[in-house]
This record gives sequence, structure tokens and C-alpha cells, in this order.
Amino acid sequence: MNLATTKLVCSALRVFAISAAVLGGLTLASGAQAAVHGIAGAAGTPVFNLTASAGTNSQPDGAVLYAWGYGCTSAPAAAAFRPANNSAAKCPLMQLPGPTMIVTEGDTVTVVLTNSLPKAAGKTSIVFPGMAVTASAVDNTLTGPKAGILTTEAPVGGTVTYTFTAAKPGTYAYYSGTQPDVQIEMGLSGAIVVLPNAASALAAACSTTRLPYTDATWSLAKSAYGQPDTCYDREYLFQFSEMSSVIHEQVKAQVDACPPATTVTCAPIAVVTEPYRPNYYLINGRSMPDIMDVAYSAAYPNQPYNGNPHMHPGELVLMRVIGQGHNQHPFHFHGNHARVLARDANMLQSQTSTKLAGPLLFTIPTVSGQTVDAIFTWTGQGLNWDVYGSEPHTCNGLSTPSPGFDSITHEYCPDHGKPIPATPPDPSIVVNGQWYGGTPYIGLQSANPTPEAPGTLNQNPQAGYAYMWHSHNEREITTNDVFPGGMLMMLLIDPSGWVIDERL
Repeated sequence: MNLATTKLVCSALRVFAISAAVLGGLTLASGAQAAVHGIAGAAGTPVFNLTASAGTNSQPDGAVLYAWGYGCTSAPAAAAFRPANNSAAKCPLMQLPGPTMIVTEGDTVTVVLTNSLPKAAGKTSIVFPGMAVTASAVDNTLTGPKAGILTTEAPVGGTVTYTFTAAKPGTYAYYSGTQPDVQIEMGLSGAIVVLPNAASALAAACSTTRLPYTDATWSLAKSAYGQPDTCYDREYLFQFSEMSSVIHEQVKAQVDACPPATTVTCAPIAVVTEPYRPNYYLINGRSMPDIMDVAYSAAYPNQPYNGNPHMHPGELVLMRVIGQGHNQHPFHFHGNHARVLARDANMLQSQTSTKLAGPLLFTIPTVSGQTVDAIFTWTGQGLNWDVYGSEPHTCNGLSTPSPGFDSITHEYCPDHGKPIPATPPDPSIVVNGQWYGGTPYIGLQSANPTPEAPGTLNQNPQAGYAYMWHSHNEREITTNDVFPGGMLMMLLIDPSGWVIDERL
């Protein structure tokens, strides 16, 4: 066996070992739901003090990539984090992606950026697409703001201040406007979520009691925009990006070759970025299976955000999707189509009415720099069998089929009582796996012929449906060419009585 083959086999064993450990419930059995994790500032005039600095990005094959990222110059107050009351929440000096800034329509937002990158990196900046930005005045001091091609930049050790009004709700990207082919590749990007203000919320007039589930919905707002068709129950943010370890190694070598002494002049970082051949594929800064671990896990100090969506049947799930990388990645979601609400925070509406006109998609092309807001839902309608199987339950209070949907379970009542067209696996052949609940269908854990005892490693104790959400480019669901990895996660559709706690 040659060295290359040996490395590939070792990487594969490591990925599958980590998959078994993580998916086996060592960290996930307690529930690893995701949400729109981020930080918020003072109402009306939020201020975010960010820094750009160097750190590392860890990968499930054991690689630790040198990287750059935005972070917080000091720890925000506990009340600033969303979702609230998460004791593990943090904003380090460097994270990937950068902190998600959560503001409200009409806010005057101030972002103070300090350049803490290595000397060889030179100047850096942030651009805010979709915002009318005012930046610090350029001056001639050593650390003062400097004019750049796209925006005002901060030299190493210096700062620059950006101010803008969050004029309309939606999902926005932010990223470096300085040598972007290198600095964005190194990790300098993040997201902004602008929530509707009171007037927009009134225009949307969303119901506060649409689905009477027992757990909190953990949504940032009731609607994505000031329009009734944009009301939703819970939401998730997915930032797609990729990395080339070759480029990161070349940048690290040039940084190491430049001494930090202030009297030494270093040549600008110069690496070949085309043809571009990434080998690590990320959602929210992590690859599969790490992405399904809890948010703010100590195992990934610079990658605080996860991606592990959960929902109840019938809920409206707002998908906030951003293409933060060099390439386009086809984000494919199983289970149902999603209705596109907006692109780049611009609602897609009919020219003759206020109705939404966005397409129904089963794959969102994550175009570089573009944001997409879409609504996903799932009820089991059309499957032609009872999605709750043999679990004792009724539909609209009746034991026999009745019209419409049940207001609690959101079961499609005409299918109530119809048998599931599947035979449970033979327990003597199929070992109870972490996604096994008797059959791979909702609500059947109690019908499992050999149910897993409480306290055992069980990723899916609620016996929910598991749907793959992933890149439809097969190479992108690998980690350095080893499957499984990369841009791959699971959607869990949990029974109505299962509590989803999005702080985890």
C-alpha cells in the first residue's frame, strides 16, 4: 500500500469513527438542534465591535486548517446572544463564519472593525451588500482608515467604522472587500439578519397561536417580511462555503516568513487561486458530522454554529441560505419543496397583486454572495399511510378518518389508520442503529420489537423522520475526498409531543 492510499484509508477510518461517535449519541443524544445563533445590539442603535484575526478551522478527518475570521473584540453580554438563555454561547476573537449580527428594520447599525490579522495580511475591510454604508474618513496616520477599491480599509493594528441603516428586513451577507479572492477564502465572511419592525409585523398580521405545540418555537420574529405569506414558526441559517487546504498552507507559509517587527516591510500575500480546487466543504463553518454536534461545542472553539434542523409536522420553517464561498453549491433538501420568499432580501411578488411569486424548489443554488429566504413545511400528506403508525392517537378527536388536518399533530386525517407499507427490519439481522425506531417512520419507537433502553446511545429517541439535506454535488458531501462529510446534515421531523429546545 503506497503512502497516498494509506493516508486515504486512515482518513476514511477517522471520518467513520467520528461519525459513529458523534452520530452514536456521545454529544447528540441530548438533542443538538440548531437555530439562528448570533448576537444582537441595543435596540435602535446596535453597535458591534468586531475584529479580524487568525486562528484555525478543524475538520473531521483530523486536519486543522490555518484560517482567518471575524470575531468579537470582547465578549458580548449574555443578553446579546440569540437564542436567549444559552449558557454556552460565546463570540471568540476569531470564528468561522463571523458573528451573525441580528438587528431590526430601521436600526442605525454601527460596526467597528479592528484589524488583528498578521502583518503579512495587510489591510482588511468589510462590505455590506444591500446596505448604504458610511465609513470612517481616511487619514494619514499609521493605523488610520485607508481608501480601498471597494470600501474603506483598516491597516494592521488599525480600525475602521461602518454605519448603515437596516432599511428593510431580510437575510444579508457581509465579507471582506480587500483582496477578496484570498481573504474570503481564508474565512472572512458572515451574515446579518434584519427582522421586521413593528409596522411590518403589523402588516404581516401573523397568528400567535397557529400551531399549539408545547415547546417554544425559538423564532426571531413572526414573519420574515411585512407580508402575511412570510409568517413562519422556526428558522435556520445555512452559510455554504468551501476551503482549499493548498491555498491556506501557502498563506500560512507567507505569514510565517514575515516577521512581526514594525520596521520590516513585507510583500503582499500572493497565492494562485485559479484554477480553484477546494477539498473541504462547509455549512456554517463545519463539515459533516461535526455540523450536527451542539452549537458552541468546546470541540470547535472557532466554529460555534451548527446545522441540525428540527421541526414538528405542519410547522413553517424559514430557511435563510447564503452562498459565502467561491463556488455555487446546490443545496438539496429531501421531504418537500420550499417556497422562495426573497432573493437578496428582495421579496418575489406578483406584478399585479401582493401575492408571493417565488418558485417552489427542491434545490436552492447557493450562488456566491446571494441570499435566499424560503419556507419549508412537511405534513405527510400524500404518503397514503398513517405517519404516526401504531402510536395511540386520534385525528381531529376521532378514531376514524375525518377531513383535513389535525390541529395538534398536523396529521393528514384521510390517511389516519392506514397501515405503513413496510415491514420492520428483523432485529436479529439489523442491529438497532441510532436512527432506528422500529421502522424508519415517525412515532414507532414504542412499536420497536427490541426497543432501546433509556439512557442508551440513541440519536433518534423520538423516532422522528430523518431526511438528508445536503449538496447535490457528490464531491461536496466528502471531506478531503472521503465520504461521508462536507455539506451534509439531517432534518429531523419530530412528533408533536417531542420538545425541541433550540438553545442546544
